[in-house]
Amino acid sequence: MNRRKIEKGWSLFLDRDGVINTQIPDDYVISLEQFSFIPGVLDAFQILSGYFGRIVVVSNQQGIGKGLMTEAILQIIHTHMISEVEVAGGRIDKVYFCPELRESHSFMRKPNIGMGLLARKNFPDIRYTNSVMVGDSISDMRFGKRLGMLTVFISDDLNEIRSHASLIDQAFPDLYTFSESLFTR
Repeated sequence: MNRRKIEKGWSLFLDRDGVINTQIPDDYVISLEQFSFIPGVLDAFQILSGYFGRIVVVSNQQGIGKGLMTEAILQIIHTHMISEVEVAGGRIDKVYFCPELRESHSFMRKPNIGMGLLARKNFPDIRYTNSVMVGDSISDMRFGKRLGMLTVFISDDLNEIRSHASLIDQAFPDLYTFSESLFTR
């Protein structure tokens, strides 16, 4: 695994489901009532916000494309998420999402790089080589690698980590453990 040092002031890209909030197995978070932060995430955001210059969320949300929820409901969920992060002393600079179905092969849908390019357009200070992509799927890791980012895989599945070692620079069981690691190198 790549042990290149993550520097203060870099940009942080985060997946949402399975990294920030609890993922519903084989289903989608389609209401505010179903959205729950993973334990330690709000503390992690407080740490990460003091370390990273930019923090953006990039999330595939094909539940919209499947007609299971609307963009208005997704906006309510994201407004709540951002508000709770801020109350806890953290921040999210912007949330990007792709509502397209996997089969659409949309340029905006991870592992394609559209959301990353849009983030750079909105925040010209973002440099991908000084950015970290944190996600819980191999699609997230491919997205990060395609843009030249350092990749952090949120998982404790050693078989999956080993079988995708070329895509994963670092692995941690959760976002909080990753945030703490920034100060123990």
